[in-house]
Amino acid sequence: MSRGIVLSVLASCLFAIMYFYTSLLAPLNGEDIFGWRMLLTAPCMTVFMLVSGDWKLVPAILVRVRQQPLLLLKLLLSSALLGLQLWVFLWAPLNGHSLDVSLGYFLLPLTMVLTGRIVYGERLSRLQTVAALLALCGVLNELYRVGSFSWTTLLVAIGYPIYFVLRRRNATHNLGGLWLEMMLLLPVAWWFVQHGEQGFAVVSQRPALYALIPLLGVISTAALICYLLASRMLAFGLFGLLGYVEPVLLVIVALLLGESIGPGEWLTYLPIWLAVVVLVLEGVKRLLKQRRK
Repeated sequence: MSRGIVLSVLASCLFAIMYFYTSLLAPLNGEDIFGWRMLLTAPCMTVFMLVSGDWKLVPAILVRVRQQPLLLLKLLLSSALLGLQLWVFLWAPLNGHSLDVSLGYFLLPLTMVLTGRIVYGERLSRLQTVAALLALCGVLNELYRVGSFSWTTLLVAIGYPIYFVLRRRNATHNLGGLWLEMMLLLPVAWWFVQHGEQGFAVVSQRPALYALIPLLGVISTAALICYLLASRMLAFGLFGLLGYVEPVLLVIVALLLGESIGPGEWLTYLPIWLAVVVLVLEGVKRLLKQRRK
């Protein structure tokens, strides 16, 4: 279990490093970085699946696609949803939306809980109800303050639950499904790199990118592999709790990049952070109960 905890925390640290790393890749924009990340990560993920024995999941889904052509359209939709999330993660730090995206990741556990209640009829525990009410206070303050949430916050907090529900209904919520979604994104990634604002020529304009771009692929691949390995080593509850490390680190990165939390925003952030603390306490309580059994 200790190895799993280390890998999970390491994955969160690597994702946070990648969040900051985008600021070092000027003059590349969010679309360019997204394209390079996908082109470099996809082959590494393929090798990982071949080594780990997960490759058999890919042909199993392809057989289903041949039998159910509509599944291809569903895969295209889930791939598009995934692509949006991966893109905004790299675009936000370059465009002053780092805190907005980190807030989306803080809200994500709560929107996942509510999705379980609405879509699957799962009951909320007392602590989950308390967390939802606290988060609601933060949401209401933000609505009162500016009339709405940032679209980047909503994309993360609402987009991911929709993505996960769709994958579960498609029965593609495994590494095989993720690999196929990434493969479907490769043409878009290639177009961004070749025909984007910068194109391939940008590397010759800034020679340091010859080293910085491959390092982006190394960081992305290492983060993904650590995340996947940790998910297999840890109990689901503990793995979920450790997922709260990443948004904390993203806030730190946002502050390092020069963003700040305004006076009126604290009444948005604090209740949501308290809601996350409540969910962590509930998770710890469940883990302790499982150990006693």
